[in-house]
Amino acid sequence: MLIHPQINPVALQLGPLAVHWYGLTYLAAFGLFYFLATRRLTHLPYARLTHWQLKDVEDILFAGVLGVVLGGRIGYCLFYQPAYYFSHLIEIAYVWQGGMSFHGGLLGVMAAMVWFAKTRQRPFFQVMDFVAPCVPTGLAAGRIGNFINGELWGRQADVDLPWGMIFRGAGDFPRHPSQIYQFLLEGLLLFVLMWWFARKDRPLGQVSAVFLIGYGSFRFMAEFFREPDAHLGLLSMGLSMGQWLCVPMVLVGMVLYGAVSKPHKN
Repeated sequence: MLIHPQINPVALQLGPLAVHWYGLTYLAAFGLFYFLATRRLTHLPYARLTHWQLKDVEDILFAGVLGVVLGGRIGYCLFYQPAYYFSHLIEIAYVWQGGMSFHGGLLGVMAAMVWFAKTRQRPFFQVMDFVAPCVPTGLAAGRIGNFINGELWGRQADVDLPWGMIFRGAGDFPRHPSQIYQFLLEGLLLFVLMWWFARKDRPLGQVSAVFLIGYGSFRFMAEFFREPDAHLGLLSMGLSMGQWLCVPMVLVGMVLYGAVSKPHKN
């Protein structure tokens, strides 16, 4: 079995200023988004839509950062510890204490893209289809941050599992390195699938639908290997909160895919 290397979460110390690895992974996520979004401008239908310019990428990134941070934090407070934060409202703003939710971040980004679409007079799904393929690499970067911090570890693994890993504070038995599983599934594999699928001109909303189905499915599978939140445990039907949040995500994606893929009669 392996032992987690217990990497110092502080990447660089400059006097009183501490630069954390997790913060650097967020920076990498936003940088990757910007790079991929500029490439996305060359894909159809955006290559033939002259009103899509580099400035749109910059504005989407700015709005998206706010959506990720605010939505991710509020989502964590509402989905995972609502009773505590309703009685400690001021601590919702304590983002440095940790606690971010992907599903909350997704809702935050969607709200930000509604604003962008309205202010730029663009169809909402044209904006979301532009954004969706550029997201998975950011998710991959975030999971690397989780692994460096030795957090969100997996469930107990068989002692014979070659890559079973002992995490500090998680007992003396091997666990699944679920952060790496999520890095590979929700990050790299989803990116490859999304980038390939989105290279062709698709019906409006179809790329967004594939993202919802793809992420929801991969996250649902990975959750079987991830230790559920200690204060929640497994919920009804033996599923974790993360899995239950993925169920409506996949269903909405399937309905959307079916709706936009139907041939329209003239």
